[in-house]
Amino acid sequence: MVRTLLIRGMLCGLLAGLLVFGFAKVFGEPQVDSAIAFESAMDEAKVKADAAKGIHDMQAPELVSRPVQASWGLLTGVMVYSTAFGGLFALVFAFANGRVGSSLSPRTVAALLALTGIVAVYVVPNLKYPANPPSVGHPDTIGIRTQLYFTMMALSIAAMVGAAVLRKRLAPKHGVWSAALFATAFYVVVVAIVAALMPPINEVPADFPAVVLWHFRIDSFAMQVIMWATLGLVFGAVTERAAQARNGYRLGGPMGAAWR
Repeated sequence: MVRTLLIRGMLCGLLAGLLVFGFAKVFGEPQVDSAIAFESAMDEAKVKADAAKGIHDMQAPELVSRPVQASWGLLTGVMVYSTAFGGLFALVFAFANGRVGSSLSPRTVAALLALTGIVAVYVVPNLKYPANPPSVGHPDTIGIRTQLYFTMMALSIAAMVGAAVLRKRLAPKHGVWSAALFATAFYVVVVAIVAALMPPINEVPADFPAVVLWHFRIDSFAMQVIMWATLGLVFGAVTERAAQARNGYRLGGPMGAAWR
């Protein structure tokens, strides 16, 4: 059963990757091109200033051309990312289904997982460390920036798991709605404290175009919404239909008759 869910999740991830790639190609790449043009202008200005001082630095060769980055490179990265998340989503679903709520359908469980997933994995970490286009950020700090981002993500996921456990324990005594409100408040307070304690990062150049930065971050968020929505809705619908067909076959009902 878990193997079937895993394969289904990865296939849904492939579909999500194709949709995300199409969106990124149409809406995201123009913002990246604008950011690269800004970076190139800064580099040219620096080269001219250094040349005036008698300093001549050798430019590092371009390992991957821009056309390859915007086509096959983008497609490969998006597909691998989405497929991996599809598999992880399926494994979490296999654990959560029946534990989140015995009366919830597979489609509802998948939708709830997608909603909590995008909040814990993307929205909260990006509120602290938002996505930035090329030319934003110093190369020397990429390691610490990556470490801080994934630390924030891990703590956000841990807080979400803690909130889920708290909701389950409070529900029998205080009711489902009150337990959900307590759990939500717990998560918000924990991530707010964590975000306040973690060091800030602000490496956006003062003259970087604000419109480009805004659209890049909005497009990054939209790509995550597309991926998580596809996983939650498509995976949930297919899983629920498969469960209904399996139960109909076992009960010998009309659904089962169609399988004979």
